Amino acid sequence: MKTSFFNADRHRRVFALALPMVLSNITVPLLGLVDTMVIGHLEQAWYLGGVAVGATIISLLFFLLGFLRMSTTGLTAQAFGARNEPELLGVLARALLLAWGLALCLLLLQAPIIELAFSLAGASAEVEQYGRQYVSVRIWSAPAALTNLVLLGWLLGNQNARAPMWLLILGNGANIVLDIWFVVGLGWQVKGAAGASVLADYAATGLGAWLVWRTLERRGLRPAAGCWRDALNGAAFRRLLGLNRDIFIRALCLQLTFVFMTFQGARLGDAVVAANAVLMNFLMFISYGMDGFAYAAEAMVGKAIGRGSRRHFRLACALNLFWGALVAVLFTLVFAFAGKALVHQITTITEVREQAGDFLPWLVAMPLVSCWCFVLDGIFIGATQGRAMRNMMLVSTLGVFFPVWWLARGLDNHALWLAMLCFMAARGLTLGWAWWRLDGRRAFVPDALPAEK
Repeated sequence: MKTSFFNADRHRRVFALALPMVLSNITVPLLGLVDTMVIGHLEQAWYLGGVAVGATIISLLFFLLGFLRMSTTGLTAQAFGARNEPELLGVLARALLLAWGLALCLLLLQAPIIELAFSLAGASAEVEQYGRQYVSVRIWSAPAALTNLVLLGWLLGNQNARAPMWLLILGNGANIVLDIWFVVGLGWQVKGAAGASVLADYAATGLGAWLVWRTLERRGLRPAAGCWRDALNGAAFRRLLGLNRDIFIRALCLQLTFVFMTFQGARLGDAVVAANAVLMNFLMFISYGMDGFAYAAEAMVGKAIGRGSRRHFRLACALNLFWGALVAVLFTLVFAFAGKALVHQITTITEVREQAGDFLPWLVAMPLVSCWCFVLDGIFIGATQGRAMRNMMLVSTLGVFFPVWWLARGLDNHALWLAMLCFMAARGLTLGWAWWRLDGRRAFVPDALPAEK
């Protein structure tokens, strides 16, 4: 197959990987929207604020451990490209052991984690009460949620986007149905929304385990006791931990900005934190929609590195950046022309509607500014260049987000959205510079990308 950018088969390959992930990823913020809608139609804003703060805390915990998926995808894709089947099993076993250990830590340490989180939140007494209810239930999904990250990453690294699609659709679809049943039908309010997520996560784990087993059978791979012993191989495990450490720091910075927006919004009043919860769902739509192309980049870049093909590496970058930008234009048009109507569908609380409408223009600009950093993240993950991702995220967070908010803090909630927009722009610019610099020096995995003859 030709490696030209204008080759139609190459574009079809991008969509074969990206489109299933885009479709399935949309169910993640859709779930958030349903959570917001069913709680937002209750009589008081503090129910919605409680779910927003509680879900933010859980998202922080799970997102910080998102390196389980990212590192698994990159390492698996490289093993797939190199046709190293023992390493395919080794990556899966090492990642699962790490996920289960981390889930156990979360369950054992849940009490001090919850106390610390709410001591920093600064929310009203009512919002804190319902936020605690949400977290105390939702934390029990940790073993399933972390296992799902590994299974999702491993399947995607095997260049299989359909299996992760069904995994996400089933999990989030079940969550939406249970959410409506528990909150609207049974009247369980905040605890119902959290319980729905727990049950859905465990259902997704069952499906994910079956999909992985089926993939192994098709490839003729039989996990044995030896693969679990090999998973503890010192050098391989140190590589996994080193990569995960860098991605963890990067995720910590990213989540710090989102948590700061929620907590700082809570200090500005219940209506503001509720309005930000509505708009953050739109931001999640952008993120998860764009991540479809980031996932495609992870799989294609990792495979190119495993094959030792610099030309295929560069082509994978160009294709995914191109389509990511086009999708960003579509998001901008949707928010510009239908944003207010979407807000009105999400909540019936007049004050929240008015506040969300005031800050909606920030979301109109967000897709065009942020699309580059999402796809570039996928490129760096596929190349397993965690250190560069970490460093550029530190610059964007500490050098841009917080300074911009501090300088503009007199604008209240507008300062938060201005800081977020500048943060996304900085991520794209710094990652773009690092990508150009590393590729120019042939530094993406030493000697793995020789110039093709």
